[in-house]
Amino acid sequence: MNRALPMLAVAALLVMLLETAPHESVVLPGVLGTVYVAWSELGYRWAQRHGRPAAVGYLLVALALGFAVFDVAGAGVGSTLLLLVVVVQAVVLLPLGWAVGVALLVPFVHVGMPMADGLRQVVATALACAFAFVLAALHLREQQARSELAVANARLHELGAQTEELATMRERTRVARDIHDGLGHHLTVVGMQVQAARAVLASDPDKADRLLGQAEEQARQALRSVRESVTALREPRPAEPLPQQLRTLAAEVAAAGLPTEVDVEGEERRLEGDAQVALYRVAQEGLTNVRKHANAHAATIRLSYLPDVVRLEVSDDGRGVDGAIDRRSGGFGLIGIRERAERLGGSLTVESTPGTGLAVRVELPA
Repeated sequence: MNRALPMLAVAALLVMLLETAPHESVVLPGVLGTVYVAWSELGYRWAQRHGRPAAVGYLLVALALGFAVFDVAGAGVGSTLLLLVVVVQAVVLLPLGWAVGVALLVPFVHVGMPMADGLRQVVATALACAFAFVLAALHLREQQARSELAVANARLHELGAQTEELATMRERTRVARDIHDGLGHHLTVVGMQVQAARAVLASDPDKADRLLGQAEEQARQALRSVRESVTALREPRPAEPLPQQLRTLAAEVAAAGLPTEVDVEGEERRLEGDAQVALYRVAQEGLTNVRKHANAHAATIRLSYLPDVVRLEVSDDGRGVDGAIDRRSGGFGLIGIRERAERLGGSLTVESTPGTGLAVRVELPA
């Protein structure tokens, strides 16, 4: 619009001069018209830079020049088009309510003409002003919409980058939990079996050999767990039913010296991949903590299929913990269990009484 208005003003000036030339001298209309066109360009740009007071001052001067040109050139198409330039600029420079006032003022340039002819000219000019006003307002609204859209697109791009970064951080955290819960479990078992093998190496070589064989198998499983974590970055990994996974896990733990039972309650149903992985890792980490800290003789994994949730509990008969347990504190394992549960909309509960063991319970919607 800023480029089109000067061209419109120059074209209107040329039309005005062509209309005036056959009837009278074009010197005075030409001079005033040239001053008006120059002011409509230079003054308009000055008003855009200096705010509303400057805009009001510019428009008052432009209206005075426009009325003067109209007075000396007469009521013609060119002089009317020059005044329409002011209407368009008023829409750009002022609030719409104020710009309406400018548009209503322009038709009064015909005051003083004979009644019939003057009324016809007032109506025609008013319609032209309304047309120019509406077009300018629509153009201004489109510009504002484009500007808002550009800001929204920039914000969306920023949010997209933040979302991508958050997704990357979540994936890193998930892989870290998988490595800690899976690899940490197997390495703990390997360490216990190697320690037991060393204890009986001199007195019972056959038992030591069996324990070392079990440690070797756990090392293979640790390597397989790492491969599964890497594979999961590329595609979902298939999994056997959760109860079977837990029974296999319990057998491994029992072979390492901690008798572990698996109880399944309720009607078994298929779980989403993330929920199944989370519950299995909870069982792994819970049993790892039992072997490391509980001084227990036995452990139990209880899987309960309830109507709206699936609950997994790992309990032991060890020494327990004295005092309240803050589930938001503790080692990385407990933190990882809590993060897994809350990420899937679940909850973590830790209960313990000194001398009666400890229970870690996780519930997930399913």
